[in-house]
Amino acid sequence: MRAPARVPYALDVSDSPLAPSLLVAMPQLTDPNFHRSVVALVEHDEEGTFGLVVNRPTSILALELCSGLDIQWRGDSESLVSSGGPCQPDTGWVLIGDVDGFDASRVDDGIYFARSLETLRRVAEHPPEEARIFLGYAGWGPGQLEEELAAGAWLVAPITKGAVFSSDPDTLWEGVIRGLGVDPATLVHTSGVH
Repeated sequence: MRAPARVPYALDVSDSPLAPSLLVAMPQLTDPNFHRSVVALVEHDEEGTFGLVVNRPTSILALELCSGLDIQWRGDSESLVSSGGPCQPDTGWVLIGDVDGFDASRVDDGIYFARSLETLRRVAEHPPEEARIFLGYAGWGPGQLEEELAAGAWLVAPITKGAVFSSDPDTLWEGVIRGLGVDPATLVHTSGVH
């Protein structure tokens, strides 16, 4: 995995790496794909940005998804696939907490990313303690995310293993904001970099 890109922010804010991090949707972001979403940014460079929404479970069981791909799922029969975002919703991705035995790229400490069907097969056959399967992703073209940050659509927070593998997606958005020392009730509609 390449080193995080340095991103020049608007309004002469100093350069700062953007990925890996968490993007937390501000209240004024009304796009239903991202309302109250938390996005794990996996890649960011001059060609664009790739992330996975970590707090949007679908109603699709991992067992059903794997069965449709002729893969035997040996994990929790109630495990749900998550919606990683609106781009290419038929494409799968995996985040795992331990790379041992899996072909995956390091995102951050204890967070690894995989995109191959073979890795999904291995995760399904020998599910690690921390694993998330996603359909679709969140993507931004060159400069698009920087424009949204400058418009105040997102907060940027440190990526954490606890957030990525959270078992409670309903409280994750508020929890990440509180982790920044901010009361979610005090967030106001504003433009600018956060």
